[in-house]
Amino acid sequence: MRRRLSKNPDQPPSGAAAWLHERIDLGPLVALAAKKTVPIHRHSWIYLLGGVALFLFGLQVATGALLMLYYQPTETAAFRSVEEIVNDVPYGGLIRSMHAWGAHLFIAVVCLHLLTTLFTRAYRKPRELTWISGIVMLFVALGFGFSGYLLPWTELSYNATCAGTEAAATVPGVGSLIAHFLRGGEHVTGETITRFFAAHVLFLPLALGGALLIHLGLIQAQGMSLPLGMTEREVRDREPFFSEFLLTDGCVWLVLFGLIVTLAVFMPAPLGEEAELKPTPEGIKPEWYFLFMYQTLKLVPKSVGVPLLGLGVLFLLVLPFLDRSAARERKSIFFSVLFVVLVAYAAAFELWALLTPGFEHEAAETAVDATRAARSAVSLVLLWAVIVFLVVYLQKLRRENARVRRLRAEASGGMRATPPG
Repeated sequence: MRRRLSKNPDQPPSGAAAWLHERIDLGPLVALAAKKTVPIHRHSWIYLLGGVALFLFGLQVATGALLMLYYQPTETAAFRSVEEIVNDVPYGGLIRSMHAWGAHLFIAVVCLHLLTTLFTRAYRKPRELTWISGIVMLFVALGFGFSGYLLPWTELSYNATCAGTEAAATVPGVGSLIAHFLRGGEHVTGETITRFFAAHVLFLPLALGGALLIHLGLIQAQGMSLPLGMTEREVRDREPFFSEFLLTDGCVWLVLFGLIVTLAVFMPAPLGEEAELKPTPEGIKPEWYFLFMYQTLKLVPKSVGVPLLGLGVLFLLVLPFLDRSAARERKSIFFSVLFVVLVAYAAAFELWALLTPGFEHEAAETAVDATRAARSAVSLVLLWAVIVFLVVYLQKLRRENARVRRLRAEASGGMRATPPG
């Protein structure tokens, strides 16, 4: 007996689906979603990075919203409120550490997404606007890191913010205005906390949300790009996004969630010492994603280095219009060498800054509760057991959906090939 693959698509919906269908016609939206496919080839893993970045941003929004319930963005209360979150609020230390580790991974994935897009030339015509919106999101993500770093109001975050705003002050012509706008005055004070908090929880999320909507809309309209030089013959399959590829996305998200929780438990974000308004000591370093720029500004005058970094940003924005060869589906040796040189420069200066001794601050001692550590280990084992179960289930579901899709394709092909009787 022939297996029934699905219900009659012309059959009207019933129950809650019928009630919703009477009020909202989702037919065009469902049809558009059904057309979204992902090309499967030897480099298909690159298509996971955008979804991973989106998941990590969602995790940052969730954990950040929980932290906002207790955080107080004032000079006198900022550090104490973070201390209360860590020591007194149930699971507050875990949520804060998840937020900190999620921020690092979010920026790392966004940077990796940029590199894969760069080397596959996915910015080429007609995807110039998709690339520009992605670059905007990259710098908004860096803005999240810079603004959020000050909010705990620790000695290290205060000094790093002083150094960062001093670098902004060296921009020719408008540097002093930029620094004054960022600080809310001549120096980093409680006014700076208020401004950075407003940017971190309102202005930057709005900017990222707007750029993200444009980015996703363009991807939906234009489809996924193949790496430059790859032909359709090298594409093994085109998986439907929502019924198959999204399930693989979900597996990666689950593993990342488990990794972040594990890091938050065994390597919690340090609390540090409360900031004191005093001159910035020598050797203060920013977070890792600013280190190569920091090392550059140590070697050249800031009045030269900052404009050069600004030109680098401009270069990224106009890159699709400069690389004419990519628009003609040809790889430019000049740009290939240039990309390798730029990545090597960033990696070398990053490593150089990491290995250079810097300012040593005293870390606050945290007592280790043996009972709590044992409970955490048991909870992590249970969490990873659930994650493994869900990953296995989602992979089985993806394979089953792919099998059903192939059967439907064979059935429809057979019906078209059968002549009328």
